[in-house]
Amino acid sequence: MVTELRWQKSSYSGGAEGNACVELFAIPTTQLTTTPIPLAQLLDAIHAGTFTSRP
Repeated sequence: MVTELRWQKSSYSGGAEGNACVELFAIPTTQLTTTPIPLAQLLDAIHAGTFTSRP
């Protein structure tokens, strides 16, 4: 079964194109909820190359 991905651009992107915005997609049964601080920390770790998954 193939599920169509529905991409959503962050409202904070300001209409930017390319690498200046964040876009996410969700599988219909998945929901991600966060607040600005943990999301910023995650993005900072990914950008710095220090993100590691927990065992």
